Amino acid sequence: MRVLSAAAVLLAGLLTGGCAAKDPFAGAQADAAAGAAASPTASPFVPEATATPVPAADVAARPRIEGRYVLAALERRVALRARPAGRVIRRLEARTEFGSHTVLSVTAQRPGWLQVLTPELPNHRRGWIPADAATLAGTDYEIRVDRSARRAALRRDGRTVLRFPVAVGRPGNETPLGRFAVTDKLRPHDPTSPYGCCAIALTGHQTKLEPGWPGGDRLAIHGTPATWTIGKAVSLGCMRADAAALKRLLRRVPLGAPVRIVA
Repeated sequence: MRVLSAAAVLLAGLLTGGCAAKDPFAGAQADAAAGAAASPTASPFVPEATATPVPAADVAARPRIEGRYVLAALERRVALRARPAGRVIRRLEARTEFGSHTVLSVTAQRPGWLQVLTPELPNHRRGWIPADAATLAGTDYEIRVDRSARRAALRRDGRTVLRFPVAVGRPGNETPLGRFAVTDKLRPHDPTSPYGCCAIALTGHQTKLEPGWPGGDRLAIHGTPATWTIGKAVSLGCMRADAAALKRLLRRVPLGAPVRIVA
């Protein structure tokens, strides 16, 4: 494990493909049904280039691992294990399916090992990776979503710095609760796509999808051309926000930052 300053951790990614034209998230096609056309390209997204795992303004103040939350940027392909030195349950790549550098939220540490959140596992389940496979950094940023209030907040060091309304899952397709993490910050190729300006992909999965749903099950906070739906319980699980809030999140929130969804 190498511990570097945040400025030394490079997360810039090149798109590697692998995302089908179908909706990879839980519910953006519902927006398309409301009038937005789906992207015709093989991959609907370009990952946001990110120079550091914390905003640039924080770099000088954080020469060491500091902050409430620890982030682990993978340096190589690695085995994900059920427990330290335990059985292998998945393999993690150094790039996500969308082409971003893989940066994981660390939830616990043992000598030589890191417990992490990853979309390769079901909700609420965590795995372990060897500490020498990652470079660590820290952040004080987190996103909190109040599902019943249909409101979200960006928090830094325990203080709210941004509040904004969100659409959440409709009855029967409720947005899952729990702790998740940011995996990708994405911009659609097509600005008229059902994702609006941008999308923040999360580790979580929607476990209550409609039978026959043709898309994916990943949770995300994304934009929408159907802006009148923001603040309502209308999606299949994803959270929809306006472009202004999302662009601020893209600028401030690092990959790997925690996202907590509460009832």
